[in-house]
Amino acid sequence: MKIALGSDHGGYQMKEAIKAHLGDGPHIVFDRGTGGEESVDYPPLALDVAEGVARGEYDRGILVCGTGIGMCMVANKVPGVRAALCNDVFSARASREHNDANILTLGARVIGLGLALDIVDTWLCTEFAGERHARRLEQLADIESRYHKK
Repeated sequence: MKIALGSDHGGYQMKEAIKAHLGDGPHIVFDRGTGGEESVDYPPLALDVAEGVARGEYDRGILVCGTGIGMCMVANKVPGVRAALCNDVFSARASREHNDANILTLGARVIGLGLALDIVDTWLCTEFAGERHARRLEQLADIESRYHKK
């Protein structure tokens, strides 16, 4: 699986730990920035990952900032993206099973690294359940198309 990682300065350390954690696994990881703890704006970084996921360049994306909220807001502006802010393993599992989330956002100032890695592992290994949930995703796509006119 091709996974794009992105963070702002507040999420840089957690992003680096996630990158190291995933580096030994079967995934191909693309670090889309930032490259340090110097203050940067999060919207361009989140947009880069979200657009890559929407275009199919990456199978999934993981974004980290201080709270995960800003990254989630930006990512969900991109048609085709279903970003989920998860602060626990249950939400990570449900975001994949029920919502087929293709971007995970995390708050480095909200959760600890051990929990973040558990969330990432759960999120990456959980499959979309389909069936009744697929009908709901179609409804979500219909709503999205109503507001994202080209």
